[in-house]
Amino acid sequence: MVGTPVLLIAIPLLAAFVIPLVGMIWKELVRIIPGLVLAYMMVLSVTLLHYVSVHGTIVETIAGWSPPWGINLVFSPLTGLLASIMTILGFLVWMYSYRFKRNVDFEPAKKYFIFLMMLVASAVGMVITGDIFNMFVFIEIMGISAYTLTAFYTGRNSAEAAFKYLMMGGLASSLLLIAIAIIYSQLGTLNMADIASKISTMNPGYKITALVFFITAIGIEAEMFPLNGWAPDAYSEAPGPVGAAFAGITVKAGIYVIIRIVFTLFDVPGAYDFLLVIGLITLIVAETTALRQERLKRMLAYSSIGQMGLVVVAFGIGTVEGAYAALFLMLNHAIIKPLLFFSGSYLVFNSKEKRICEVNGLGKYMPFTSVLFALGAFAIVGLPPFAGFWSKLSVLTAAANEGLLLIISLILIVSVIEIVYYFRVVNRIFFLKYDKSTSVVPHRPRFNAVITMVTLAILILVIGFYPDAVTGLLHNASQDLMNTPEYIQNVLHGGQSLIR
Repeated sequence: MVGTPVLLIAIPLLAAFVIPLVGMIWKELVRIIPGLVLAYMMVLSVTLLHYVSVHGTIVETIAGWSPPWGINLVFSPLTGLLASIMTILGFLVWMYSYRFKRNVDFEPAKKYFIFLMMLVASAVGMVITGDIFNMFVFIEIMGISAYTLTAFYTGRNSAEAAFKYLMMGGLASSLLLIAIAIIYSQLGTLNMADIASKISTMNPGYKITALVFFITAIGIEAEMFPLNGWAPDAYSEAPGPVGAAFAGITVKAGIYVIIRIVFTLFDVPGAYDFLLVIGLITLIVAETTALRQERLKRMLAYSSIGQMGLVVVAFGIGTVEGAYAALFLMLNHAIIKPLLFFSGSYLVFNSKEKRICEVNGLGKYMPFTSVLFALGAFAIVGLPPFAGFWSKLSVLTAAANEGLLLIISLILIVSVIEIVYYFRVVNRIFFLKYDKSTSVVPHRPRFNAVITMVTLAILILVIGFYPDAVTGLLHNASQDLMNTPEYIQNVLHGGQSLIR
């Protein structure tokens, strides 16, 4: 055993304070240390995931105070899967980002890598924490990191995008604090397992009010319509690797909080139906908006929002099969969308506007990057034999099992829209003539970026040809989510600890 879940939070936060000091000794350490920390987090989370798959959920208590009084961390098949996805992707984003721009000086690089590391650590903290107040703390850390990374580039519209994100994040924080205050005033506890065991005694009016505040607040982070107005600007103005981190890490943490609140904490009738409706609206609005985009990164941003809408639809089915399909979608989105952002960033590397028309004919001059973008496009729309096919098929199967024919029809219609705008870009890359007067000059990716993109492409193909490589983990995670009594039992009475 290489450590405990506590280290997934303690090590990166400690390193964030140390990096500026060691950077005074050797400047390159501000780039190297975050990579070492993220690599350790990746190994630790994967090792712990294997451990809980065999031995059961780990519940760590801090300072010897047992739940519900003390702070605790819960590393289960569900939280372990999500934490592993986040740390793996965090490491890949670091690898891709290393010298992504040659002209980034020491101070900007220090800021970038410190906040990237804190973004990953806070997202993991949101997933594995066992109480709602510490979840709020991690959301704040993640928000501060995300605002800073959005405003990384100067002289562009990044400040405006970061300000929009900040304003929406401030609203989310206020609503979340109100929801937490309502829960604590009624139940006298902040521990999620304890809340779940007592929620049936809570006044229905207060319960519904708290749930509305929770979903509204976290819906901003999860990019749910109509609370996602900040997202396209943030994705567009942030560096390409940060867009990948937002899509693969930040939004996944927001989705987790929503499903943990709905599936575990509250027993409000109609909550699943609400998820279905809001997920469908988000899916339809985002995908139709993506069709009209003229800029590549904005198109990818709206596509990411639409995919999260589909994830919420799958969770809204309210069955183990639906949860399995949603988690499969989250896994595939976490490896496919970063590949699109990574490869797309090089396709429009020297462009200020990042327009789709500027990728015309680049397949001839950048064949490697173009093929990887096409692979990501084919996978995200669900073409066989790529990874995205199996997750979309799982959603349709789960909906069919519940007789949700209207949902199936709408998903298929929106999928056609998705195919149209992705294939439009692929057509431009490979079948239109390159315009030498355009501002886009072909730029070959650096070696570290090549390794990162190839790794993601291999994962897409492996899951596409051999989905059984991950289905066992997904089944365990979905059953873990749906089994609230076991969650309560593990946290309050029977969870094992690795700290001696």
